Amino acid sequence: MARVQRAVDATDAHIRPYLRHVDLKRDPPDPSLLSAADLDRYFNGLFVPWRRLRGRLVIACAEPTPAQFARLRSEYREPVVFAAAREEALLNAVEKQYRDRLTHDAIHALADAEPALCANKTVTRSQTKIFAAIAIAAFASALFWPRATLAILAAVLATAYLANILFRTALVWLGAAEAFDAPPAPAPAAYEDLPLYTVLVPLYQEANVLPSLIASLNALDYPPEKLDIKLVVEADDAETRRALKALDLPSCFHTVVVPPSNPRTKPKACNYALRFARGEFTVIFDAEDRPEVDQLRKAVAGFRANPENISCLQARLNFYNRNENWLTRLFTLDYALWFDFLLPGLDALRVPMPLGGTSNHFRTSVLRAIHGWDSFNVTEDADLGVRLARLGHRATTLDSTTYEEATSRLGDWMKQRSRWLKGYMQTWLVHMRDPLQLWRHAGTRGFFAFQLFIGGTFVSSLANPLMWAIFLVSHATGIVIFSGPFGEALARASLFSLVAGNALFVYLAMLGPYRRGWLKLAPYGLTAPIYWLLISVAAWRALYQLLRSPFLWEKTRHGVSTFEESPA
Repeated sequence: MARVQRAVDATDAHIRPYLRHVDLKRDPPDPSLLSAADLDRYFNGLFVPWRRLRGRLVIACAEPTPAQFARLRSEYREPVVFAAAREEALLNAVEKQYRDRLTHDAIHALADAEPALCANKTVTRSQTKIFAAIAIAAFASALFWPRATLAILAAVLATAYLANILFRTALVWLGAAEAFDAPPAPAPAAYEDLPLYTVLVPLYQEANVLPSLIASLNALDYPPEKLDIKLVVEADDAETRRALKALDLPSCFHTVVVPPSNPRTKPKACNYALRFARGEFTVIFDAEDRPEVDQLRKAVAGFRANPENISCLQARLNFYNRNENWLTRLFTLDYALWFDFLLPGLDALRVPMPLGGTSNHFRTSVLRAIHGWDSFNVTEDADLGVRLARLGHRATTLDSTTYEEATSRLGDWMKQRSRWLKGYMQTWLVHMRDPLQLWRHAGTRGFFAFQLFIGGTFVSSLANPLMWAIFLVSHATGIVIFSGPFGEALARASLFSLVAGNALFVYLAMLGPYRRGWLKLAPYGLTAPIYWLLISVAAWRALYQLLRSPFLWEKTRHGVSTFEESPA
């Protein structure tokens, strides 16, 4: 302190405005000089008011420039001198002072600003009344007219089931056409034209995959001095924190430690780290991700080639251990269909696109403006895609692939799929709190696409075993469900829906790998009905969890597989 005081005394602010160094870990800033309203300025500008000494305000800067000196003098309008500080120490000093505020915002920013769009309540009071009325009516109908009730249920399920499959078939057709008709993607941006890019990597119990993660991030074809990589780790994850400290990380890597708080979810951790993001664009990667090396440069070119309302670019996802076993093969067919056909189909329709959990690239300013992710939604990516559309933004696909590790064990896969489906249920409930408002914001086409794609994803999964059960019980017992003048026609229509729906599902599964040339995987699509039944088990498990523990985040274990193959 005395050394800095002597330097201030000897410094003419106009001639030598820049002091040597202050240790913000040993001598933290004076809290009375800080303002919570300026948090984003401190993080983005890498400065913090440090002390007021002998009538001069000392500002600590991590990346001092003459332009920054001039700007800060004009903003503070008082005699100012500057001191150097390490970036990590500066960020930690500000974070320590406002940790409670940052934690509150990470959890509640969306709920505070847009309570109707937050999943912190599973169902609203009005939704509870509607569901209760439907349940009472269904119970009374089943009590007095059991056969008619069963017939209506079967007809409704069959209609919803077939509508979902037909919509997906149409999306595949549109997605395939989009690949042929779309103009060539812009070439990756040139090095001299690249902006600062933030990479957020949420980590929890990921010590075993850190070496491969760091290797993948270091391999990115992007200037290190223009990368702002945030490794986001939970405060009580001692193993991962120790492993990070043992690594010799380049200067573009920074660790963000998230204080313990509930809910314990990935979106809450991402929200906490978003306050530290300094890039013009921000991307999310998972711990096991291996993005194609030019993905960030492609994203920059994509953003600059598109209008400002294109606020998110979703890269394609697939797996590097696709041939490990039957489950990883079917999971690969699932992802190939989803990211190579279905999402491009939604893109072609210009309707809300549920994002993938990783490799979505954002304009950072837009992400902050919409209050980041919903920390209570366990499939936060799907919700964010819909919320972007409701607020006048669009997401589109990016012609680049990130390769991940497919869960190769049934127990891990079941937990992961249950979480995804629970999040889709949360997303549907949130955005259907006011259906007319959703209709106005998303448009007629977007509204019905939301029902068929978001609602249809979990409704068809729940309905599939019920339809098979109704069909098999009726066939085995001889009970005639559909009677009356249209009974036979209804029975045939329901059977057609069940058989045709599953046949289309098999066809789409076999079609999925063709865009990538993975033709050896196509025959496994014949076993898709078994995979579809596993998804149904996951859906019913998700529904149970939605009622009992809606915010439970069942972590997917990474680094389990030792199987690997080239993308080609």
